Amino acid sequence: MLWKNFAKEILNLSQLGITAAWLPPPFKGGTGAASVGYDVYDLFDLGEFDQQGTVATKYGTKEEFIKAVRKAHKKNILVIADAVFNHKAHGDELEKITVRKVNPENRKEFISEPMEIEAWTKFLFPVRNKKYSEFIWDYHCFSGLDWAENLKEKAVFKILNEYGEDWEKLAEEEYGNYDYLSFTDIEFRNLHVREELKYWGKWFLETVDADGFRLDAVKHINPEFINEWIDYMNSISPRKLFYVGEYWNDQNAESLKRYIEVSQGRMHLVDAPLHHNFYRASTQGRDYDMSKIFENTLISHHPERSVSFVSNHDSQPLQLLEKPMADWCNPLSYSIILLREQGIPCIFYPDLYGAEYTDKGKDGNDYHIVLKKVNELPTLLLIRKHLAYGKQRDYLDHKNTIGWTREGIGEKRNSGCAVLLSNGDDGWKYMEMGKKHAGKVFVDCLNKIEKEITLDKNGGAEFYCKGGSVSVWVNKKVMESKWRRV
Repeated sequence: MLWKNFAKEILNLSQLGITAAWLPPPFKGGTGAASVGYDVYDLFDLGEFDQQGTVATKYGTKEEFIKAVRKAHKKNILVIADAVFNHKAHGDELEKITVRKVNPENRKEFISEPMEIEAWTKFLFPVRNKKYSEFIWDYHCFSGLDWAENLKEKAVFKILNEYGEDWEKLAEEEYGNYDYLSFTDIEFRNLHVREELKYWGKWFLETVDADGFRLDAVKHINPEFINEWIDYMNSISPRKLFYVGEYWNDQNAESLKRYIEVSQGRMHLVDAPLHHNFYRASTQGRDYDMSKIFENTLISHHPERSVSFVSNHDSQPLQLLEKPMADWCNPLSYSIILLREQGIPCIFYPDLYGAEYTDKGKDGNDYHIVLKKVNELPTLLLIRKHLAYGKQRDYLDHKNTIGWTREGIGEKRNSGCAVLLSNGDDGWKYMEMGKKHAGKVFVDCLNKIEKEITLDKNGGAEFYCKGGSVSVWVNKKVMESKWRRV
């Protein structure tokens, strides 16, 4: 199970330079042992109670989770927990509630009169039996849902309770109002709900000793609540917490900029537009203009708030936001997020370890998926840890061949590197690293180019890369030493 495997890998991750681990939702999901955690059932069950047919979650038990977190801390690896507040799933009891159906393409448009349905909107958690929290969730705690049990009908239903017919106000309009995303949507105008989620945050922090939170689906949650929750958590935490929000708009970085303004810089955001640019480069090959790789991205507007990534659990094959990357493009993309100054990079588990699974496609058929390791990734991580420091000089001036250099710093022996990549033919480019590197011999530590390069009096040279590949040039003395002791 994941918690045990994570604990076993902590030393290796630390040696590779990993400083924080974003772990999947640790609480009990509605589909029990099969749940990946996003169909939230009980936030207070971290693999402790026999609920939804299992004690342990898909990832392990509460004890295993807490042990893994403590072991990570011993190696100075922060733990970022996945907090899923937007919805709950698989309630315990039916309630008779009044709803109206809405147009899924325009949630402000009603397509039915008020009607009574039976819905799974009551969450009692009978096995937990009020341990940790006595709060009972009912239809007053929710704004919408997608299933009428008595009608056996799937649709988007607006719950008519004391908060009226309007959805909550969001940072931007999509589908009229994209408050409703999935399952049973939580109503954040309910004061008792807000207080319960703040109480859970305090309990979780005290129980697990997490270092921060990845906030799921913030695009669909009232930003006033997110701000309120973060402020509360900061007020009770003995140390500074890290927050990253999943605001998924991979087409328009302006929407992410607006959300940063609305949240007043309280959190970082995943840079979905940069991921989309990587995907475009992956699918278009040499026709993609690499000089524009940072256009319409959060990293170009707010690098200090960008959490950059190449792939994640939503973009992998057969998932809702599927955008699988071509094998040749992964090393290029990882060099961009790992070896530059801007952004906080996040690597994807299968890219480091590989993965294999069977899942259903949109046609209902099973498909066997194999995700290969990115062979260059461990070396790129070590370059980031030991060498990628100092002044950055950009050479993003060609459609296919781009590069940059890092000058290095005195505190890191032999630090500095020159990165050159091409999505077209074999490439070369004159790049400078600074006069302090004059006369030094550089080699490609990814072993794509065999020749050695001697830097001129300005610390510059013509660097090379293969077509559809990346080369990272480092001081030859680095390669002559024990790599992990650079």
